[in-house]
Amino acid sequence: MRVFITGASGWIGSALTAELVAAGHDVTGLARSEASAAKITAAGGTAVRGDMQDHDLIVSEATKADAVAHLAFTLDFAAFEETVDNEVDLIAKIGTALEGTGKAFVAASGTPILPGRVATEEDVLDPAGPAGPRARTASAVLALSAKGIRSALVRMPRSVHGEGDQNGLVAALVALDRQLGAAAYIGDGQNRWPAVHISDAARLFFLALKNAPAGSVLHAVGEEGVVMRHVADVIAAKTGLPAAAVEPEQLGVFGALLGGDQPSSAIMTRQLMSWEPSGPTLLEDLEAGHYTD
Repeated sequence: MRVFITGASGWIGSALTAELVAAGHDVTGLARSEASAAKITAAGGTAVRGDMQDHDLIVSEATKADAVAHLAFTLDFAAFEETVDNEVDLIAKIGTALEGTGKAFVAASGTPILPGRVATEEDVLDPAGPAGPRARTASAVLALSAKGIRSALVRMPRSVHGEGDQNGLVAALVALDRQLGAAAYIGDGQNRWPAVHISDAARLFFLALKNAPAGSVLHAVGEEGVVMRHVADVIAAKTGLPAAAVEPEQLGVFGALLGGDQPSSAIMTRQLMSWEPSGPTLLEDLEAGHYTD
């Protein structure tokens, strides 16, 4: 199988590239820089230089591939709407190029935030929520299934953790804690984040590329809900910082995300894809020092 990956040099993309190459598949990855291209090549893939604005290049590579994994997204809050507009436009062009081929197009998304209950694969992203504009991307991906494309979403939890994670939300939280001088939590800290180890996330994406049914929504959730006070306590133990409740405003845009209770289930995904997470838990990775040493 020949797979084209946007975001191939990123955290999840790198793990997926390694998974595919180890299984004997050919990987071509979109690379914005020479450094990104070098990472893709080192992992056994082939790099093509370009970014998410290079629609003609991306459509061409998608057409040549047997399957496409869409993982790239530039998180720029100042231009969030424009970034989503570009992404939706690109997906429409890919849909036109791949119409009727039955090829897989699998994109990363996020698990829904539903205060008061556990989110499932049947729940839709809230357009008015914290990442609301990306609900349009999710809808655009799923709409491809009506065009004879085996499209699917793999929703990622708040924490996709593991050794080497430098840019994920847990890494950002530890960096903020060091600035504040405290291992922070909001309120009583009993709110929960879903989580998954990077190896399990990559394996689910791999399975989705191979055989996810058209229109599938999958949850890459290894842990339904990790209590954030427990996270703060481990960070405190590893860094020597005191664990302390803080006001959301002290964390800027991160405050609402840290304080939200957002558990998520993957029961349907495990049954549909025969996927069973087996990697370390979030607390185990924190205790191993992957985010604090």
